[in-house]
Amino acid sequence: MSLVVYLAALVFGMSSVLLFRHPRTAVRNPLTLSTCVAIVLGALVFVCAAPATLSAVNELTGVPNFGAPLTYGMLSAYSCAVLVLLINWRGGPRERVRRMVLRSVAAYGALVVAIVVLFTLADADTERLRDLDTYYANTPYMREMILLYLVGHSAAMLVMCAVCLKWGREVTGLLRTGLRLIMLGALLDVLGFQLAKYTAVVARWSGHDLDFLSTTLAPPMASLGALLSSAGFVLPRLLPSVLAHWRGLGDYRRLAPLWSLVKSASTAPRPPTAWWQSPQARLQWREVSIHDALLALAPYFDHRLRERVRDTALSAGRSPHEARLAAEAAMLADAARRAAAREEPPETPGTYRLHATEVSGTSGLVELAQALGRPPAATAPGGTGSPSLTGPMTEPEEPHVA
Repeated sequence: MSLVVYLAALVFGMSSVLLFRHPRTAVRNPLTLSTCVAIVLGALVFVCAAPATLSAVNELTGVPNFGAPLTYGMLSAYSCAVLVLLINWRGGPRERVRRMVLRSVAAYGALVVAIVVLFTLADADTERLRDLDTYYANTPYMREMILLYLVGHSAAMLVMCAVCLKWGREVTGLLRTGLRLIMLGALLDVLGFQLAKYTAVVARWSGHDLDFLSTTLAPPMASLGALLSSAGFVLPRLLPSVLAHWRGLGDYRRLAPLWSLVKSASTAPRPPTAWWQSPQARLQWREVSIHDALLALAPYFDHRLRERVRDTALSAGRSPHEARLAAEAAMLADAARRAAAREEPPETPGTYRLHATEVSGTSGLVELAQALGRPPAATAPGGTGSPSLTGPMTEPEEPHVA
């Protein structure tokens, strides 16, 4: 039981580590900070609720069941943190956000104090690690403490459901997906954890025994609900960054043929290589270096060769854009060969600009790199292919005119 709870706490807490990658920036961002605080408190609730932790806390303090107000107080703090997170996430005028945050903190701070006071007044000398809620359901002050923490947590989850449902109608995309995950997690908490706890406690009040709802059903439902809610909070914040990293890594790899061809001509200083460099940083350096190499190879461009390859590609059925890319790839491969062999530049001066230098971002360079791996004229009905541009280059013959 304890191992499963600890694993849930670990998975729950890892998402806050991902969000807190840059501590200085995170501390100054109320949304990131409140997200991390809520997730960390949720993980601490799992840790505190584990029977092994409860036993250790009780033994360390010498107070039977001292782990109960600790866990319930932590759960109330988590409920407050979730509300604060929703307030910061929704945004609005600064004073209004600050006022709502202070009200939430004050309300749940009073709830934590009440839990501690009620536990102090109660007679709970028998240690219960798994069934404290039902065992003490009829004990004065303990009964009120149990009911109070459940009501406080229920209020937070119901407010979260209402806010997510209302806000979800106003937004789209990843934010709506995240809100739906949060609402699903909150509903699992309400219907799986809290309803099971309420039912088991009320059953004790009426003289029945439904303790299995509290000890067996409620904990996994709480874990699943918390994990879904944390995923909903983290997904809209992390997924765009993850996708950007993934696209950057893909473009970095797709530029490899082009970089392999022109890197000897690049004079851009190479930054210190570090394994933790992001794909975007690596991609940016490769992009700058390729543009530097293209500038260095420009004097070696043979524009007559480019025009011949373009005409051949058009006659083979390629679109004008594909023909232009094939011609530029052939011209670039020839220029790289001439520069490596230290040949004299061809006598075809011009101010022609490559397509890759006319568009922003890496899309043009990626298209040029892909064109290097294709024959200058694709095989079309009635046509024939040509050798790859990355292999040995020979100038194409003049197109035959009927």
